[in-house]
Amino acid sequence: MYAFDYHKPKSVADAVAQLGKASDGKLLAGGMTLLPTLKQRLASPSDLVDLAGIAELSGITVSGTTVTIGAMTKHAAVAASAEVKKAIPALASLAFGIGDPMVRNRGTMGGSVANNDPAADYPGAVLGLGATVHTNKRTIAGNDFFKGMFETALEPNELIVKIEYPAPKRAAYTKFRNPASRYAIVGVMVADTASGIRVAVTGAGPVVFRQKEFEAALSKSFTASALDGIKVSASGLNSDIHASAEYRAHLIGVMARRAVTAALG
Repeated sequence: MYAFDYHKPKSVADAVAQLGKASDGKLLAGGMTLLPTLKQRLASPSDLVDLAGIAELSGITVSGTTVTIGAMTKHAAVAASAEVKKAIPALASLAFGIGDPMVRNRGTMGGSVANNDPAADYPGAVLGLGATVHTNKRTIAGNDFFKGMFETALEPNELIVKIEYPAPKRAAYTKFRNPASRYAIVGVMVADTASGIRVAVTGAGPVVFRQKEFEAALSKSFTASALDGIKVSASGLNSDIHASAEYRAHLIGVMARRAVTAALG
């Protein structure tokens, strides 16, 4: 690793202040991506601002039909939460499928969403459930948050405080996972929400996206067979050692059908 200054603030305001003073500061949440990057000497921030000591950033609350989860809440806490399992079982299931026990007990929801890895699971939940991202400065609709590969709407000195998920009528998330990392080669969140059907796809492209053709078909008939005959284009999808773009296009349909079946119970 390169040398850096380490800070452990006790409040969001303090964290923002420390970040603002640094010449090239980075926020440290669970560290699941940042620390390996530092160890490989691929990043050399001047300062690390550790958010672990900020109590207000952790916790899960349910009010009416809204589930609010603090940015520093661990994946394992989301997966184990009785409140999340009751209100949005698809979200608890998604969290349980992230990485391995070590990752789930260190990684955080806010860190995952802010990092916006193309193969991460939580972006599929944010976009698929129509969540709202709250930062220290503003609120950002899930539709407007993810901009590109590892790119979000977050501005300098802006950090995620919490994420609000509206409970859907029914939903499910399924993924074809990398057997080593458990990242999504393709993951699909299907949700029947108060504002309509939403289908979000992660892992397949450079950034999470909605599959509008599937949404239109499922709006007419919420059945797996409603997706029969809809061909997904491979154009613009990822192609790597794990799967070709064409295979990912095929998997989008497979995972979407499985998600619909799971949502129907």
